[in-house]
Amino acid sequence: MSSGKNSGGLMSSAGLVRYFDSESTNALTMDPKTVIAFGGLFGILVRILTIVSF
Repeated sequence: MSSGKNSGGLMSSAGLVRYFDSESTNALTMDPKTVIAFGGLFGILVRILTIVSF
């Protein structure tokens, strides 16, 4: 079943888990609703500019 080699998948992902688990105290934090609102407003702005440019 096994070829005898240890792929190390669990060991290699341990660093990523440690990286994503640590939260920086000086990181920029935003509410997800704010990000969605800015994305929607940007989309509306692009649509308006597309209509006006013709």
